[in-house]
Amino acid sequence: MADFNRRFGKAPRNPKDMHRPFAAHENLDGAMCRKEIRKLSQSLTLRYDKVMFILDPTDLATALAGKKVIVCDYPDGRLEVTHEGTSLPYRTFDTLRSVHRPEVVENKRLDDVLALVAEMQAGREQQRSKGGPRRTGQTDHMFGIRDGSQSNGYQKRGTKPGRKTDFTKDPVVIAKRQQALAQLKAAE
Repeated sequence: MADFNRRFGKAPRNPKDMHRPFAAHENLDGAMCRKEIRKLSQSLTLRYDKVMFILDPTDLATALAGKKVIVCDYPDGRLEVTHEGTSLPYRTFDTLRSVHRPEVVENKRLDDVLALVAEMQAGREQQRSKGGPRRTGQTDHMFGIRDGSQSNGYQKRGTKPGRKTDFTKDPVVIAKRQQALAQLKAAE
């Protein structure tokens, strides 16, 4: 910013700051967020982007059961559940979270169940909604998912103008193909 000001900045003709301050009713954060309307269930839960939000059972929240609330998705990654300007406290339950097998398992039956769960989770889609906002460049996402940014090791593999890229010799693609074929043979 200092370099930009040094190259392009000019001293103002009038040194007085002509910006007017925000009024009490103006909310810049509220104007810059993405708002989604959701209906609150009788059990005080709602779903947004494959995450279940569980509202704390306050007097206001219990009165709102079955009514519509607004989920505010801010550009910096914060989420807020509001009703008529009042923020409602909540907890989250991420449906895309996966089970990780511990290194030492005492119960052999538990190991079999965890292996089955891991197979089921490998087959499901591990992506958030396609129509939602994308936060590329954020390293600390609220849900702890990879957002496809360069900081998380994302490598773009899309098509380029001209000749198409050949992925038949890519070791990652070959390993995935062999794993899929092994699963098909095991299923037969």
